[in-house]
Amino acid sequence: MKNQERRLIRRLILIIFGILVAMWFFLWPLNSYIETPGTADALKSYVTIKKHPDKWKGSYMLTSVYLQRARPVTYLWAKFMNPLATIESAEDVTGGQSDKTYDKVQNFYMQSAINQAISVAYKAAGQQYTKKYLGIYVLEVQKNSKFKKKIKVGDTITKVDGHHFNTAAGYQKYIAKQGVGHRLSVTYTHNGKTKTVTEPLVKLSTGKAGIGIILTDNVKVTTDIPVKVDPGEIGGPSGGLMFALQIYQQISGKDLRHGQQIAGTGTIAADGSVGEIGGIDKKVVAAHKAGATIFFAPYVKPTKELLKYEEQHMTNYQLAKKTAKKYAPNMKVVPVTSFQDAVDYLNEHAK
Repeated sequence: MKNQERRLIRRLILIIFGILVAMWFFLWPLNSYIETPGTADALKSYVTIKKHPDKWKGSYMLTSVYLQRARPVTYLWAKFMNPLATIESAEDVTGGQSDKTYDKVQNFYMQSAINQAISVAYKAAGQQYTKKYLGIYVLEVQKNSKFKKKIKVGDTITKVDGHHFNTAAGYQKYIAKQGVGHRLSVTYTHNGKTKTVTEPLVKLSTGKAGIGIILTDNVKVTTDIPVKVDPGEIGGPSGGLMFALQIYQQISGKDLRHGQQIAGTGTIAADGSVGEIGGIDKKVVAAHKAGATIFFAPYVKPTKELLKYEEQHMTNYQLAKKTAKKYAPNMKVVPVTSFQDAVDYLNEHAK
């Protein structure tokens, strides 16, 4: 009887151990992320402009990547079984931020890209719009900042020592003049509430005085003709170019698509220039699967110095071309440096 009990106990221990190993293998989160091709979604369902519907055939597509926390099983799958998957460290992806904070920043980047796309498209169409500079959006609070207990990622700084400026450079210039140790009064909004905190400035890596934050501009765009853009769950700044094309076609009433399925990616700046993004190889594959025949890729001159820091040591355009050649040979990859480049291409290659 005792031997049977011992065997039963050993068997139970082995079963429990096996369950724990399986749970670890399938569920334990690693300090890495896996990036794979995402989706290419038609933008006509994202953009609503009063009395300016998208009535034309074809579509502009917003491409994305799928980013997921790695588990042991998915890590091995990405490492050895999926040539389109890449593994990135959590530090490289989130910059050490929590998932919640990272999502908040990505959502801001998307909203900022939408605002820029609206202003670029409305300007190109000769329609009225206004920009209001709200202040400095906080992307990160550095460890040495004396403001870190009060100011958080996602807050917007609206005044320093009672002064509001219309550019981030204006704020930075004023702050640098005050000197390290100056007790700066900062007015900011947090979750819609206005607050003020006073703390001493610290010495930045540049040697100048500063608050100790990584920042970007927070700008609100309003238009005479109402426009609503809902990006859903997609975040980041890379949809700027394609949003601008979609909004421009609707607000101008000019059909640039001519029934074609057009995908692409790239940030958009106030002057219409298009910037590089990450994961363009995955976005090309996603666009191909969705039926795109044209793909707009940001173009920069491939200098030796630049290629040291580029993803896979290729520019966005080079990597897109290489990927299309292998996975989407019938898709035309078009290099663009600006919104106007994309418009010109579509005008010149109308079917």
